Amino acid sequence: MKRIMKLTTIIGFVSISSMLFFGRDVNAYIDPSVMTYVIQAVAGIVVALGAGLGLYIRKVKKKVNDKLGIDENRNKEVESDEIIVSDTNVK
Repeated sequence: MKRIMKLTTIIGFVSISSMLFFGRDVNAYIDPSVMTYVIQAVAGIVVALGAGLGLYIRKVKKKVNDKLGIDENRNKEVESDEIIVSDTNVK
């Protein structure tokens, strides 16, 4: 898995840098609606990366807490699941 990630990163870096450094000048019109789609795509990628990073951080935090013997629910109050029904107003 790490080899695939490393290879994908290298291929992506080489292809993007070659496009930037060896690209030709093109005079083209970019429609504003295309930019809206690009902004939405970038925002979606940022949200997805943030969610993935949050999950990864949560897993790492749980493993560290287990290794160190830290209970994160130590000082929390837990409510009981009891439901009390009073029949005082029923005729």
